[in-house]
Amino acid sequence: MGERKGMRRPLLPDTIAPGWLVVQVLGTLFIAATLITTPESSPSVWTCYAVSAAGWVVFVVTEQRWPRFGAGLLGVAAVLPAVALGSAADSSALILAVIMLGRFATLVSPSVVAITLISVVDMALAFAPFFAGRSSGWEALGNASLMLVLVLFGLNRRQYEVQATQTELLLEQTRRAQTEQARAAALDERTRIAREIHDVLAHSLGALGVQLELAEALLSESQDVDAALVTIRRSRRLAADGLAEARNAVVALRRDVPSLTDALEALADGHRGDHQVAVHFTPAGAAHPVSSGATVSLVATAREALTNAAKHSPGAEITMSLDFSPEAVRLRVRNDLQEGSATTPSPGYGLAGMRERLALAGGTLTSGRADGAWEVTAEVVR
Repeated sequence: MGERKGMRRPLLPDTIAPGWLVVQVLGTLFIAATLITTPESSPSVWTCYAVSAAGWVVFVVTEQRWPRFGAGLLGVAAVLPAVALGSAADSSALILAVIMLGRFATLVSPSVVAITLISVVDMALAFAPFFAGRSSGWEALGNASLMLVLVLFGLNRRQYEVQATQTELLLEQTRRAQTEQARAAALDERTRIAREIHDVLAHSLGALGVQLELAEALLSESQDVDAALVTIRRSRRLAADGLAEARNAVVALRRDVPSLTDALEALADGHRGDHQVAVHFTPAGAAHPVSSGATVSLVATAREALTNAAKHSPGAEITMSLDFSPEAVRLRVRNDLQEGSATTPSPGYGLAGMRERLALAGGTLTSGRADGAWEVTAEVVR
């Protein structure tokens, strides 16, 4: 607060007007003062002055809206006073030529070739008084040198304007590229959300529909109430599992996708706490970035494998390993099989859905018995 009170707001802004406007106003004032104070009496010289001044006025009016048209007029207006140098009564022609030539050299719309051509013509005409016997060679050379210096200053200013214009174009292209990149990222995210919801609803509701059709058939055709009740209970369990999966998908979609290692470690910790079983997670290899689609697919595969292990081998020890290699990322979930345990996963979301999900992410999934244990292996190629 003390610093703010100590700071005084400037009486005038840093930039009262754009630089081009200041040049236009000052140039107009100098031209007007030159025409007012000149003692010239020759009608031909006054004609050159009048046409040149008119060209300057039209240039000032049209330069912002029609820059090429205004630049062409200014180029002609810069040559006319130089034409009058050989017969002018004083240095008014030189002043007009220098002002207009210097401003013409700062413009971006004409090419460097056009600026050079107009400058050479003006500097050549600067020697007209010498050839007419009205000035010395040194005076003529001084006039041409003055024109050259102002042209060089103008070209330097022009280069700055060109760089500023190029910078603005580059910034605009960068903004457009960022907009397109954000749009592409949004489309990818929408695709990921659609895939998540599709996987959950398609598999869980599809399996639920099959079970309900079976229950209807048992009741209407065979009148087997007991079997129908078993099927209905299975349907209720499938509905509950599908609802839980949908909730998990929504929660996952509301958060940023974490790193694959962190997500799997959190999943192992959660399963260990929920089921009171030993879950060992071991990452190996140099971790590298994994796409969001592959991350979601591998995490969902690990969740399904852990769920199946809890259903078919409750209390069995589970090991998870994540291997990073330059070519692929491999997830392996392994649990011991208990006597009488099922060798296939339960219906519902299922490993079939995981296989389809991994295929969309460019991966593969295998599952089966391996040395007295059930092993699920998912691999995504980079």
